[in-house]
Amino acid sequence: MARFKPQAPAPRDGVRPSCVVVPTGNWPHLLAFLSHRFAGVPATTWQTRLDAGHVSDSDGLTAHAQDPATPGRRLYYYREVPDEPVLPFQENVLWHDEHLLVVDKPHFLAVVPSGKHVRETLLARLQRQLDVPELSPIHRIDKDTAGLVMFSVQAASRNAYQALFRDRQVRKTYECIAPWNPALPWPLHRESRIGDAAHFMQQTEVPGEVNAITDIAPLEVLGAWARYVLHPLTGQRHQLRVHMHALGLPLLHDGIYPVLTPEGANDYARPLQLLARSLAFTDPLTGAPRQFESQRTLLPLNSL
Repeated sequence: MARFKPQAPAPRDGVRPSCVVVPTGNWPHLLAFLSHRFAGVPATTWQTRLDAGHVSDSDGLTAHAQDPATPGRRLYYYREVPDEPVLPFQENVLWHDEHLLVVDKPHFLAVVPSGKHVRETLLARLQRQLDVPELSPIHRIDKDTAGLVMFSVQAASRNAYQALFRDRQVRKTYECIAPWNPALPWPLHRESRIGDAAHFMQQTEVPGEVNAITDIAPLEVLGAWARYVLHPLTGQRHQLRVHMHALGLPLLHDGIYPVLTPEGANDYARPLQLLARSLAFTDPLTGAPRQFESQRTLLPLNSL
């Protein structure tokens, strides 16, 4: 017998619904459960969502505030951020076929909804523009990083492209601007273990088995600054930023390393000087070589 697969509602204004399953508990109704489960969201917000019919279940039924909190009921809801500011930079679609979408992302734009960014994320924008229900990122880059992001267009072929990243079959090239140190033995092959730092926003090098590998070489040097090419062989969170910082070469305009700036303190005139420049691989479906190049640039060294 085929196993029942819950059907999520369609994206709304480019944003896919979030999901929560009601556990066993003593809540008198759904409003009480949701207010308890999401303590950071005012009960009045959940009341408004429920009253507006913005919460439904896997059977497609609208949920109501006074419904019993039945264990196992799967609820779908749309995250909302009041007064979410519009980001004044645009992404560019470089490739779009039946399986693959490659996008050139600007600085400051998160790839997927997270925290205070929901509608103004790359995935939500693309959903609104292209109406591709199964669109999903195959890999991600930081909100602060500009450059290439690859998306799967349909679930049937997604795993074939995800396997390229899992098996390290994608040649990823980044550029950055950071201080110049002629005393280091260039080019560098950095291997270390990256783990959690004291603050949840930061990562750091820690003792243990290697899980992060990056090749680093200078492309251009002018005075105190240099433009570097970076080839990450692994994909740890903040890997390039952590490796450069550990070398004493923090990236220009980095708001996380070495000093964490307050949340929301984005300065659009000072974007992080890190660019996902190119992606190269053999297409797993056709066997054809693929290479994509960002059309974006970092600051010229003579302007620093």
